Amino acid sequence: MFDFNLGLGTVFVPLLLLLLAWAFRILREYERGVVFQLGRFWKVKGPGLVIVIPGLQQMVRVDLRVVTLDVEPQDVISRDNVSVKVNAVVFFRVVEPDKAIIQVENYLVATSQLAQTTLRVVLGKHELDEMLAERERLNLDVQQILDAQTGAWGIKVTNVEIKHIDLNESMVRAIARQAEAERERRAKVIHAEGEKQAAVSLLEAAQMLARQPEAMQLRYLQTMTQVAGDRASTIVFPLPMDLLGRLLDKGTAAGQAPNGPSETRE
Repeated sequence: MFDFNLGLGTVFVPLLLLLLAWAFRILREYERGVVFQLGRFWKVKGPGLVIVIPGLQQMVRVDLRVVTLDVEPQDVISRDNVSVKVNAVVFFRVVEPDKAIIQVENYLVATSQLAQTTLRVVLGKHELDEMLAERERLNLDVQQILDAQTGAWGIKVTNVEIKHIDLNESMVRAIARQAEAERERRAKVIHAEGEKQAAVSLLEAAQMLARQPEAMQLRYLQTMTQVAGDRASTIVFPLPMDLLGRLLDKGTAAGQAPNGPSETRE
């Protein structure tokens, strides 16, 4: 004869053990559990051992670690009408698990789509030169906009990094020509500055020699010595009249007798 109590106990005990196993959940240190009771939000639990009443409560696990989101390459038209492809990487994490589950259906997909549109909008406001030279400022602009918009979802965007800005071949050649022209312009400016400084120095030297004729004579003799030492051929130099006049004056003064005119004796 079948024992009804024994059969009921055989069925009830495994079912009870299964319910207890289902009721006890273990959450890791980086996990939180968003618990709903009869469909309404109840509380956030974890980490550690969490008890969820089967049939009465439901729990959704949320990972609090930083998520690395790779933004797909986006076609961006800059303010100076240059078409480029830009991709980036976004780092964010969940700071309020209840909002991340209740306020948005899938916060990973939503953040990815928002990052793509924000990247296009922000970079489209700048010229190509700004994209290439001021990448850190653009990273900060995108990060601040994303952080402000995802705050309602309980998400904190910690960093945004623009990885690549791809240009077509014609634009690369144009940038190379522009850089070469810029280098030539700087070289000409530096050469002109050098010529200007040299002209000022020569003017000062000429004024100094004009005030000191002896220095002019010494400079002339020094130049003659240098030219004569450099070449073996005979070189005829014109002799300045002021220098010749000074030499003649000195010779005349030396040729005069030191005594006065002689007296006539009767």
